[in-house]
Amino acid sequence: MRVPALEIREAADRPQALVILLHGGAAGGHGRAHRGRAAYLRMLPFQRAMPGDVTVWRLRYRFRGWNGAAADPVRDLEWALDQARSRHPGLPVVLVGHSMGARAALWGAGDPQVTAVCALGPWIEPGDPVAQLAGRTVLIAHGDADRITDPAASRRYAVAAEKAGADVTFLDVTGDGHGMLRRARYWHRLVGDFVRAHTPRGEPDRVRTA
Repeated sequence: MRVPALEIREAADRPQALVILLHGGAAGGHGRAHRGRAAYLRMLPFQRAMPGDVTVWRLRYRFRGWNGAAADPVRDLEWALDQARSRHPGLPVVLVGHSMGARAALWGAGDPQVTAVCALGPWIEPGDPVAQLAGRTVLIAHGDADRITDPAASRRYAVAAEKAGADVTFLDVTGDGHGMLRRARYWHRLVGDFVRAHTPRGEPDRVRTA
């Protein structure tokens, strides 16, 4: 039976938080989520942007696809959060996801150890749940030139999440598309700053506007 995989960067000292990075994928597909795929590799610079006092896990799913009602990446995230409870009980968890990974992060945010979620270019569908985000700090950032996932759907979701009790910031990233490549350094700094601001020793919120 396939299990998800974790690639781990340990904190330099006692970790202040655990960051789980969730890569993108496809609507359907039971092929393996290989390490060489662009969606997985795109998360590497975000790992490098993390402060040194957090432990970072890059989660690699069992399958490439969401796969309808199976919501396979959400199940894989639940597995990773079980690992977090075992290895780092009580440590705050920040979820950072892109595209399908952002959708999984938003869906999985109800876990008790999760304190904050950063969703980048999320894939949002009508009826996606929001109640699990109550009490969480949420950043949703979407390139306004994205043609793969819908910035307007992200904005509507942000409004619904705020009504459900989340502390939500929504950012339009001007001129960038789904791959977050045109303004890559901005995206990386944005996420690094978000993590710094929302861990226990966090500095005042310095989330950058686009």
